[in-house]
Amino acid sequence: MKVLVNFCRVFVGVLFIFSGLIKLNDPLGFSYKLDEYFSAAVLGLEFLQPLALPLAIFLVILEVVLGVMLLLGFQRKFTIWSLLLMILFFTFLTFYSAYFNKVTDCGCFGDAIPLTPWQSFIKDVILLLMIVILFMNVQLIRPLFAKFTSTIIIMLMTIGCFGLGYYVLMHLPVLDFRAYQVGTNINESMQPDPNRPDIYGYDWYYGEDGNEEIITTDGLPPTGKPNYTKVETRLIEKGYEPPINDFAISSNEGDITQEVLAEPKIAVLIMYNLRNAEHGGMLKLTKFINRSKAAGYKVIALSSSSPEATKDANESYKLGLEFYSMDGTALKTIVRSNPGVMLLKNGVITGKSHWNDFEELSL
Repeated sequence: MKVLVNFCRVFVGVLFIFSGLIKLNDPLGFSYKLDEYFSAAVLGLEFLQPLALPLAIFLVILEVVLGVMLLLGFQRKFTIWSLLLMILFFTFLTFYSAYFNKVTDCGCFGDAIPLTPWQSFIKDVILLLMIVILFMNVQLIRPLFAKFTSTIIIMLMTIGCFGLGYYVLMHLPVLDFRAYQVGTNINESMQPDPNRPDIYGYDWYYGEDGNEEIITTDGLPPTGKPNYTKVETRLIEKGYEPPINDFAISSNEGDITQEVLAEPKIAVLIMYNLRNAEHGGMLKLTKFINRSKAAGYKVIALSSSSPEATKDANESYKLGLEFYSMDGTALKTIVRSNPGVMLLKNGVITGKSHWNDFEELSL
């Protein structure tokens, strides 16, 4: 039992630390996921949506600290109770997502390790069983250090987590696990693989009144049996999905995605929601636009806001920009800053920047 308890202690502790640090690298991304859970379409807790970011930061730091506390054997009962309550909460969320197909990715490991809802639920069930073992055998968890030493370690870890969280919010994630990393060729990342298509099964129904027979084929009805009552199509195996499948830029004249990707030097200013855009960042745009144009860049802006909002922003901040439309989720994925910028050279991402770092972005 001691061996089992120590195995569970190390496994759960390391996994909580890893999961927390991955999300702490991108707390905005995790807050977007919580916002999705709180929405009317999922849990109907819209009153919590304005608190998504502070809740995200609190939860990921708590994950890391509890993982460290478990490894140290510090405050054993408090640590195990906290881990148990947290994993019960996460297990409920992942089961709800999987069973009702509400959220396609729980965000357990951010964008570093995408998991399907059922994979996330199974992972949480395994963790729950391990934490229950620890809960039932808490007396076998021995502290590694004296109480004072463990307290200092926990304090330093907590301060370090808050420091990392502040840094990535004021700049960009230290590690970018999303599809829009610097160096990515967007055109290539949007291409499907013709050798790995979706595979569908066609269920052909024959007979009536309880004597129904179902024959499955990969397309045409069974040979010699044309008199079926109905046919249903179902996905048997998901084919290759390109890393980027939501990069589409629209203007009043239509889709201009390929025109933008063909530009030799273009600075794309991204304001996914002008209502939530940082005022300090918006004030920096004019200077950055002038610097970009002087360096030979074409400058455009992307937003999911209404034409009225983009017109007001252009006038209020004297931007003189062409605003084009793009899906808000895609814009939030491209750069974790509102406003932010992405530099493109013939469709290849050559740079990205938070508005705090506009001056440092090399052109």
